Amino acid sequence: MKTIVIVAHPNLKESRANKTFIDSLSEQSHIDIHNLYQKYPDWNIDVEREHQLLLEYQRIVLLFPFYWYSSPPLLKKWFDDVMVYGWAFGPGGDHLKGKEFIIATTTGGKRKEYQAGGRNWFTISELLRPMQTTIQRCNGTFLPSFVMYNANLADEAQLTIEAGKFLNHIKSPLEAFDM
Repeated sequence: MKTIVIVAHPNLKESRANKTFIDSLSEQSHIDIHNLYQKYPDWNIDVEREHQLLLEYQRIVLLFPFYWYSSPPLLKKWFDDVMVYGWAFGPGGDHLKGKEFIIATTTGGKRKEYQAGGRNWFTISELLRPMQTTIQRCNGTFLPSFVMYNANLADEAQLTIEAGKFLNHIKSPLEAFDM
């Protein structure tokens, strides 16, 4: 399956987890990487080019660090600019129909902090609902997210293990997801 990983990390040079995940993709022939912060340092998104990219791939993975219960700002802008009426939804907006989307995110918090009564009060799934709803509104298929918790404290061995899990997750066939 032809897959694109859209990376939205404002400071990838200092990232350990997201960088390790990207490195794990280097020898994958059917997975391409599209780094938004590298491609659009001026934040002027080429919407036509982004539309073409989305049309080329069956699976779209959004890889980013979890920032203030959401995504980094350029990914939010990407959603606003690219997922537009008449192309992604509404009359004539069926270009993403049947496309599979996976959110892959890293967080410094522990899993137990993302639950009712935990430090952050909500699960990651609950906090990702605006993105899930946007993808579904745009006729995409939202697949289960991949989350690496406690990423800031992971050692190299744990990062390697998580990168393997990430790769397996995004390569899994649709039937493998319990939906």
